[in-house]
Parts: sequence; C-alpha cells; structure tokens
Amino acid sequence: MLREAAQDKHLGWEENFRWRAGEITRLEGFSDAVFAFAVTLLVVSLEVPHTFEELLDAMRGFAAFALCFGMLSQVWFHHYRYFRRYGLQDTVTVVLNGVLLFVVLFYVYPLKFLFTMLVGQMTGGASVGVRAAIEAMISREQMPALMSIYGAGFAAVFGIFAILNMRAWSRREQLELNPLEQIITQQSLWENIAMAGIGLLSLLLALVLPLTMAGLSGFIYFLIPVFFTLAGSHFGRRIRVAKQQMKQASAD
Repeated sequence: MLREAAQDKHLGWEENFRWRAGEITRLEGFSDAVFAFAVTLLVVSLEVPHTFEELLDAMRGFAAFALCFGMLSQVWFHHYRYFRRYGLQDTVTVVLNGVLLFVVLFYVYPLKFLFTMLVGQMTGGASVGVRAAIEAMISREQMPALMSIYGAGFAAVFGIFAILNMRAWSRREQLELNPLEQIITQQSLWENIAMAGIGLLSLLLALVLPLTMAGLSGFIYFLIPVFFTLAGSHFGRRIRVAKQQMKQASAD
C-alpha cells in the first residue's frame, strides 16, 4: 500500500514534529483506496489510440491529466501528513475524513474539465479547430458556473483540512504538542484557511463579475504563492525562535 511504503521510506518525515501515529489504520487504508479511485476517474475515459491523429489527441490530454494528478497528490500528501502527525481517530475526525473523501470524488470531474479546457487554450494557439473544440466544451454563459463549481470544491477541500487542523490545535495538550509543534500546527491551520478563503473569493468573483470577465476569477489563485511566501517568512521566524528557546531550555 502506498501509505505503508511512504512511511517505510519516511516520506515527508519532519525533524521538528514527532509523528504520533503508529501502524497504518483502516481509516487511512480506506482513504488511500478512495484517492486511487479518484485518480482512476481522471483516466477512465482515455482509450488506446488507433491512429496517429488519435495518439496526438491523447497526448494533449496528458498535460491536463498531469496537472490534475499533481493537485490530487498534494491533497493526498496533506491527508497523509495530518494523520501521521496527530494520529486522531475519534468520531468527528472520521466523519470529517468521510466528507473530505466525498468532496475529492465530486471534485475530480470539474477539475479534469477545467484543466482540459485550459490546456487546450494554452497549447492550441491560433488554431481554429482548437477554438471550436473549446467552444463546444463550454459557452461563455456557462463560464461563471464552472468557476463557481471549481471554487466551491477547492474551498471545501481545504476548509475541511482547516477544521481538522483546528481540532488538532484544540487537543494540543492531550497530544502533548511542544511549543515548536504548536507553531507548525498553527501554520498549517492558517495555510488551509487561506486556501479555502481564496477558493471562496474566486467563487464570489465568478458570481458578481460581468459575464465577459468571469474567467478572471481564476487569476485569484495566483494569490496562493504570495500568501505562502509571506506565511513562510512569518512562521519561519517563529520556528527559529522556538528552536533556540528549546535548545536553551534543554541546555539548562
């Protein structure tokens, strides 16, 4: 199983965070199966090409698949690291995990549709055939609905991660998180809140912008690297200070 292999190879191992999970649980195993099924949904419609022209068409789809696979891998890694860090298995966590997996499965087709369209636009150039294919996929009037669906799914995924991290923070004494681990937990919490907020902001803009500008709501996602740069700088300073304080405390 992927999660067992990742654990054996210490994938994502954190020097500054003691992982409290033990053996891979049935909850994590079930979650891996759902993520694997989600990846299958990305490629289930692809068939073996029978002509070179069909092969070229399939190759154009691989770029969109790679982007979607990268995003699903990111969500899986967030999930993997969260359960390795805290090892929570209470009823509320199980329910939240179930909702997260449901949203991931629902999110696959809008994700694939959007990135297939975007890759087609970026790689098609001035080709009339490509423009006609894209216009056949979606009309201008439908663009706000597509961006709203994508924004809602994006916000839901990271909103659930935010709630999960909030639960871990609320149980910091029970989990015996040291000062450094508390800062890292706060960082994860705020990062997921920001990601969910960006998704909601994109959804809002898709609904309120004029029809001709609805596609601009997608540019809101460029705020993600800006936030992560600022957050990394802020929490990085706090982590360095906490490390120094813990070293001094251990030396005393």
